Order: sequence, then structure tokens, then C-alpha cells
Amino acid sequence: MKEILLTTINAKWIHPSLALRLLKANLGSLQDNCEIIEFALRQPLGEKMEPFLEASPRILGISVSIWNHTSTIEFLENLERLWQAQGKRPVVVLGGPEVSHLPLSAEIFRFADFVIRGEGEIAFRTLCESVLVDRETVWERKEPKFIDAEPVNLSNIKSAYYLYADEDLAKKLIYVEATRGCQFNCEFCLTAVKSGLKQRNTVREFPLDQFLAEMDALIRRGAKTFKFLDRTFNFNIKRALRICEFFLEKIKERGDNPLVVHFEMVPSLFPDELREVLIRFPPGTLRLEVGIQTLNAEVSARISRPSNPQKELETLRFLRENTNAIIHADLIAGLPGEDLASFGEGFDRLWSALCETGESISEKNHRTEIQLGILKLLTGAPISRHSEKWRMRYNRLPPYEIEETSSLSPEDIGRIKNFARFWELIVNRSLIDLSSKWQVFNDFMTLSDTLLAHFGRNWGLDKAELLKKVLELTKTGQLS
Repeated sequence: MKEILLTTINAKWIHPSLALRLLKANLGSLQDNCEIIEFALRQPLGEKMEPFLEASPRILGISVSIWNHTSTIEFLENLERLWQAQGKRPVVVLGGPEVSHLPLSAEIFRFADFVIRGEGEIAFRTLCESVLVDRETVWERKEPKFIDAEPVNLSNIKSAYYLYADEDLAKKLIYVEATRGCQFNCEFCLTAVKSGLKQRNTVREFPLDQFLAEMDALIRRGAKTFKFLDRTFNFNIKRALRICEFFLEKIKERGDNPLVVHFEMVPSLFPDELREVLIRFPPGTLRLEVGIQTLNAEVSARISRPSNPQKELETLRFLRENTNAIIHADLIAGLPGEDLASFGEGFDRLWSALCETGESISEKNHRTEIQLGILKLLTGAPISRHSEKWRMRYNRLPPYEIEETSSLSPEDIGRIKNFARFWELIVNRSLIDLSSKWQVFNDFMTLSDTLLAHFGRNWGLDKAELLKKVLELTKTGQLS
């Protein structure tokens, strides 16, 4: 085992961590002394512990996110017991978006020697060099030391794409980033957080020629599915067009073995030249994540999110009618001041844009998805300023979901969560086809309430039994 070990618990096995690879790639002369071990969220704890039974790293770096926070605490508790039995422990360094804004009293910091807040490529290397300079030093943990890292110069850091293994390229999603940051200040997002004198609401760009060369190298090595981490891929239309043209050419070259690319785009930034290039992507090669979040303009203004519902819905109609893209549109329930009626109205407007009257979703080959999310209070996010006025109460445990507002009772939020789960099982997974002529939100809410009452749960359901009950309740296979 190398002296530096980097690890994280990914949401799924198919989601390799680009962050860990970037840390390793930027370790300079220490890179060969670093190993990466990744785990999956559902992987048994015993399997996570096994690599550490014989390992003796000097430094253990762990990337923490909102999704693996609780699992990481469990992991660290068991590591501490193992280290006590062995009579030795490494220097533990925590980083990642979750720990960058947690209060100093957070339980996870009990296990840390250092916490890097912010972008860690340079800060982690500097710390490792300091720890390893005197290999005889025994580091005694008292209280964690916090290191505030400034945003890095993207032109000066080393690329990490070569650290994707052949198995990653063949079987997993390949995460890439052409930019970092976001020009918007949506208050539920950490990009709206001020850090020192700098705001994280600017977009920084990786050198494009180098980026495209790295994408070409990944494709030649066998990469199949690219997921861009860019929050607003179409912020710079000229760059977006060039990247799209690059992938279109590669898709053409590969013929019957096409690539798949996934972009997150802002629905209000779709000029004609972008529309024209998106039309050219063949079926099955393009996924678009389009963040809507809310169609209530007053609520959007309240959370500092730019909003033009008419233009956003027109963009979705265009994508549905004129492209082969798989469209994934997001809504968030629980925003300050949005009640159940407003949320339901927005849901129906979104559904109408994705599936016109008289057309079932099957007629578009199931290319549209609505992802219904519940508002989360990311630590440090400015949306917390609304908590008192709108009586917003959140769960104190990750992922910090909203439990009640002045506009939504706990029962309302519970029903929305149940709606979201059954929507995923029934509509997004194409169990049945829904016609858009119905008042979908109200009808499906009734259906999801009834299904929960019948099964007593919305998880672990047999697909055939669920389908049978849905058809029984809807009689014709459509909501009525």
C-alpha cells in the first residue's frame, strides 16, 4: 500500500470519482506514492474495511458529499477501532463539498486531522508534502486544522483523465468538466456561497484545445459515456458548439458503436445555432438535463434564480419535437412560499411541454423524464435566510431535506415524496403510458396515495404486482 491513500463512497459503482483522480494527478513527485480506492454506497461495510486490514498509509484523504456523509462517519468510526487495535493511525484529511461549510461542531470532524475547504488540488499536495517531509514524526490528533483553499487556476492544474482505468471506460460513466462554477446565484445551491473576497458565481474555463485532446484520448481508449459536470454547459455558446461538433464527429466515426454525452443546460440559453447542432445528434447519443426547479416566477425571484417560464417551456417543446435527446427536467418541492397548488400547476405545465395533448409518452420512445426533488438545505447555502419568515424546518441529518414550510405541511411534503417515488417507478421507468390530456399532478397524487395505502410502502415492490394494481386502479391503463 502506498503512503497516500485516497478514498470515497460513490453513490453507485458506475460513478467513479473525478475529484480523487484530480487530487492524485496534482501530487507532483508524490503521485507514484498515492493509491485510490473507491467504494459504492450499498457496498457492505465489511468490504469497505477489508483493504485497510493490512494497509498502513501515512495519509488518508476522504472526499465527503451530502450523499455519503452518514456512511463516511460509520466508515471512520470502524477505522478508528481498527487503528486502535493496530496501535497506529494515518493523518486523516477530509475534503469535498459537504465538509467545506459544516459547523465546527459537526460530528464528522471528530475523526479529522485536517479539513480542506474549497478546491483541493494544490492544497492537498502542499499538505502531503508537509506531512511526509519528516517520516519519523508521529502526528497526534487534537483538534482538526481547517485549510481554506482558494479556487485554482484551471490552466495550471494537471488533467486526471488518464487515471480512469480501462474498466471505468468500458463500464462506467466518465465524468468530465470543461468549466467550473456558475454565473447564477440560486440560493439553494452552494455556488451562491461567498468564499472570502471571491464569489463562486463565476464560470472558469479549462483550455479548450487541451480539453478536446483529452476527450479524444479517452475515446481512443474506449470511453463510451461522458457526463459533463459543468453546471451550465451552454453558458458560453461558442465553446458549447465546438464541444458538440467534436462529439458529433466522433459519433459519426464510430458508426454502429456510438458515444453518449450528457450535458446540463440552462433552458433560457438556446439560440438558433445551438438548436441546429442539437438536432444533428442521432438517437441514443444525447442526454440533456434541464433545470427548471420552479415555474412560479415570484418564488424564483425570492431565491435569486433567473426565471422566464414561457421561454423555458418553449425550449423544452423544441427539444421534444425536433431533437432525439433524452430530456431530464428537474423540479424542486419545498421552495419558500410555494404551496401545493402552485407546485402542482407548475408540474402540469412542465408535463404539457414534454408531452402534448393526445400524445402518450411512449410515442416519443420514453425520451422525457421529470425528476421531482425535495429541497435540501446544503450547509452554507443562502436559502437559509428564508427559514424564519417562511417557517422552513429541515431534517438535521443528511441530506437535510425540508420537512415543513408555512406553505406546505409535513403531510403535504410526505405526499409529494411519495408522489415522486411512484412517479419514478411508474412513469420515468415506463411501467405504463400516461396521456397528457389528464390533470396529471392531481390524478397521479391520488394514484400514489392509493398505492401507498395498498402496499404500505413505496420501495421493494414487485414490478408485476405494481403494474397489476396500477392497471386495476386506472382501469384503462391511463389516469381517470
